[in-house]
Amino acid sequence: MFYLLALLIGIFSGFRTLTPITAVSWAARAGRLHLEGTWLSFLGAAISPYIFSVLALTELVTDKLPKTPSRKSPPQFISRVVMGAVAGAAIGASNQNLIAGLLLGAVGAVIGTLGGAEVRGRLARAFGRDLPAALIEDAVTIIGAFLVAFQNS
Repeated sequence: MFYLLALLIGIFSGFRTLTPITAVSWAARAGRLHLEGTWLSFLGAAISPYIFSVLALTELVTDKLPKTPSRKSPPQFISRVVMGAVAGAAIGASNQNLIAGLLLGAVGAVIGTLGGAEVRGRLARAFGRDLPAALIEDAVTIIGAFLVAFQNS
């Protein structure tokens, strides 16, 4: 089951870079992800979910700005894959399989980045503008990432 969860958290990282790692950090802090003794234990530190939450909220706002670069440009693409890999690694580590989680999170982020761009583009064309499509993507990412992160226990 954790294989699917790691892949899904990566896919959500392809939609929004920081929302899934925020969900993972909250889950770790709540004791739902067990990262003690791993290099990912910092995700469960008292301050971590708050820092990630501020960063994720900032991303949700800046994503709607007209000058925000495409998620497929190299810096944005790479950051999504890295954060997907870290979030997937946390899911994996909590299930004693950090490497598989890391790899699945990275693969999921590639799928989410490319697929998310395509779906959002189609939705934006259907709506005649991007904002409704972006808000739907936000909602799917927030709900999905938190369901995945907290399902892992």
